[in-house]
Amino acid sequence: MTTQPPLVGLAAALASQPPTRTVFAQFSLVEKVAFVTGGGRGIGLEVAAAFAEAGAIVYCLGPSKQPHNDFVTVQEFVARMPPLAENVKNGKMEYISGDVTDQKQMWKIAEDIVAREGRLDICFANAGILAGADCLEYSAEDFTKIINVNVNGVLYTAQAAGRQMEKLGIPGSIILNASMAGSICIRNQKWVAYTTSKSAIIQMARSMACELGSKGIRVNSVSPGYIYTKMTKAFLDSHPDLMEEWCLQNPLGRLGRTDESRGVCLWLASDASTFCTGSDIIVDGGHRAW
Repeated sequence: MTTQPPLVGLAAALASQPPTRTVFAQFSLVEKVAFVTGGGRGIGLEVAAAFAEAGAIVYCLGPSKQPHNDFVTVQEFVARMPPLAENVKNGKMEYISGDVTDQKQMWKIAEDIVAREGRLDICFANAGILAGADCLEYSAEDFTKIINVNVNGVLYTAQAAGRQMEKLGIPGSIILNASMAGSICIRNQKWVAYTTSKSAIIQMARSMACELGSKGIRVNSVSPGYIYTKMTKAFLDSHPDLMEEWCLQNPLGRLGRTDESRGVCLWLASDASTFCTGSDIIVDGGHRAW
């Protein structure tokens, strides 16, 4: 028997229920369990911290055996958060090592999370790599490496989470981190493998959303614009002329911050977005508006 959600907004008012604040509760992730790949640094770490701040137990996967110092610092920061409410457990972050290109390993990691926590509600498939070369000279080996991480790895991650959600009957949310490069070309950059991979992720989200909708599992993609991460910084340090050029390519006139990925991912992960699936959410500072 399907449990009806509590009345909120107009429905609650028109049913003459006692007035209560429900809008913030819709964004709560208390008692939810999340799995974030590429969760050791950058956007993945930022989003993982937001999930934990909202009350979730978050498992962050990275390729190294030990977490980066950034992760440890953020993990400790989250652990010192004041209580969400009386008798409510705070969220927390855990680090796990894994290879997103190993399908069976990813499936097993999701199984292990469920064995430990009893559920898996949220997946943010974020791990990805970037490299460039002339499109007519791009080597098969380098092209395959990008596709293997950015496309296959995202699929294996989404599969791993979706299999557990289906098994447990959880109406979960799977979020795939794409890029504005999935629907436009990045001016003056030779990124044919990267743009191809991000385009594939957008379509992957649509396709999986259509297959999994009947199971109550939502799948969406997020397409960030230029976000200033340590990876971006390393690239811009070797191409100093690009900083001003990139900033001028959107109406806000700047690069995005990693914390500006928090809101959209929290919305997609939470009950605030229960009628959103198969969508690509653009967070690019207006880059594609002109």
